[in-house]
Amino acid sequence: MTEEKGISAAEVVKQARSDAKSNSWQLIDQLLTDFHEFHGDRHSGDDPAMIAGIGRLSDQPITLIATQKGTEVKDRLATHFGSPEPWGYRKAIRLMKQAERFNRPVLTLINTPGAFPGVDAEKGGQGEAIASCIATMMSLKVPVIALIFGEGGSGGALALASADQVWMTAHSEYSILSPEGFASILWKDAKRSAEAAELMGLTPKALLDDGIVDQIIAEPLDFTALKQQLVTEFKELFAMPAAKLVDQRYARFRKF
Repeated sequence: MTEEKGISAAEVVKQARSDAKSNSWQLIDQLLTDFHEFHGDRHSGDDPAMIAGIGRLSDQPITLIATQKGTEVKDRLATHFGSPEPWGYRKAIRLMKQAERFNRPVLTLINTPGAFPGVDAEKGGQGEAIASCIATMMSLKVPVIALIFGEGGSGGALALASADQVWMTAHSEYSILSPEGFASILWKDAKRSAEAAELMGLTPKALLDDGIVDQIIAEPLDFTALKQQLVTEFKELFAMPAAKLVDQRYARFRKF
């Protein structure tokens, strides 16, 4: 599937941040049945910005991990507008390890501006939690697919996107930092964010051409088709020996 032709990087960023975006719960309800959410990292607490649980993709038991921004103001404040804290990433790690133990594939849904940069998060080991999440995901002996459907910001997104396949919706973005941050660093002028977005290549097409992502999913989402694609891809990935799956995933990211 392809994105619209001629759309600018700045417009992609605007659409990726839109409040009209489907939230993670809507995607979960459309893609999975019998979903059961798990809470807590068994160390510090729970993080509402990170949904983690198990369900069924058609007849396939699956582990689902997703960032969540919320829709109401109180929910958005509680999730820091979709920016997970260390205990959110550690909850994700817990569910990934459980998925490997029970031989379940992992699907991640990503819409986050990045990990939360607050004082408590930093004191709680934000950098270590992100690094551990990436390391855990890279070594999983079960298939992993990541779907970016809004913002995919920096290490906070990469922590859930170190997957065998990384897909993006046509109105989403995936970047090392925001175009405002890029413009502030390069030109000391955040108002040049549109120019920065173009320079950074913040369109799914550019990322597809560079091999950073594997597929662009058209919007509005056709959930029936998306669900079938996931079933087919997981089946093909499961056909590979676990050692080859891990080696192939490692080689995929070493190219970058």
